[in-house]
Amino acid sequence: MVTLKIDGKKVTVRKLSTVLDAARKLDIPIPTLCHHPELSPFGGCRLCLIEIKGYPKPVASCTTFAKEGMEIITASPSLEKLRRTTLELILSDHPKDCMVCERAGDCKLQELAYFYGIRENRFEGERRIYTKKDNNPFVAREMEKCILCGQCVRICDEIQGVGAIDFAYRGLKTKICPPFEKDLDCEFCGQCVSVCPTGALTGKMWAHKGRQNFKEVETVCPYCGCGCNLTLHVWRNEVIRVSSKEDTINEGWLCAKGRFGYGFIHSPDRLAKPLIRTAPKEGVDLNKPQNSSRFTIHDSQFKEVSWDEALDYIAVKLKETKEKYGSDAVGGLSSARCTNEENYLFQKFIRAVIGTNNVDHCARY
Repeated sequence: MVTLKIDGKKVTVRKLSTVLDAARKLDIPIPTLCHHPELSPFGGCRLCLIEIKGYPKPVASCTTFAKEGMEIITASPSLEKLRRTTLELILSDHPKDCMVCERAGDCKLQELAYFYGIRENRFEGERRIYTKKDNNPFVAREMEKCILCGQCVRICDEIQGVGAIDFAYRGLKTKICPPFEKDLDCEFCGQCVSVCPTGALTGKMWAHKGRQNFKEVETVCPYCGCGCNLTLHVWRNEVIRVSSKEDTINEGWLCAKGRFGYGFIHSPDRLAKPLIRTAPKEGVDLNKPQNSSRFTIHDSQFKEVSWDEALDYIAVKLKETKEKYGSDAVGGLSSARCTNEENYLFQKFIRAVIGTNNVDHCARY
């Protein structure tokens, strides 16, 4: 353990903790744009500068390890002047379209500009302009709003292990892009979108559907048995976007299905009640080959029933089939959306109750 003093307050932290970690343990605010607690230290934004007794110049708190006996100052006139100048330099190459930006009200850069009261910039000049060319349905990239914090690069590499994007070029030409500046073509998990502090990365499905004042509903992702926690952002009884909070079992991380695959919720084809097929539609002969490769749900007539009726119907049909044709005439296919416990019970039912080993799982590969 290491004991140090920050703004006159003593704090003890573990070895290899950074000064920023120690300051946040004391609830001392230090502004950052490139830092994320689950990613490696980067020190790119230079907003978290601090003064350490005995050091000749300010250093970045997110990349400086805490040492025994350190005496640190996090706020002083000179530090605030440096932070303000750094922020002005970042804003000098940033569009002023907060009124229509998808992240307005939820943008760290906007919040810091508000905190420091920056209305005019001393460093006005030419800005970088990029051509938009993302032909994908999920992630919108507005590179003029990128502040090169590197969070998207690190999360893609360190959390997802994909490395679909990285820094390219140098100096004023530095940008974040896929290899050879091609269209973004990755897993589209949206992890980069979740950590972007500005409006550089947003979800295309969310565009112009509202930014704030959503009703938040906590639920569990239905796509697999991992049980990731979801926060549904609901407006006018419609799910507008999906996110996940950091203090959940999945630590805020989501896959492509969990983050973007919510269209089924409002699909007109979604089944809301159990259905029992009563008969084929008029003119459809199940004994003759159809024009399509297989018989579809649209070729039948169905009636809505309760769950009790549906389960009783299934039990009767399974029993009849087993008695007439034997246990091996029945097969079971389980779902990846069930938990491990539910899948265990399902295979136990097929093997012990039905008496067959004809059981499989849709995600076994």
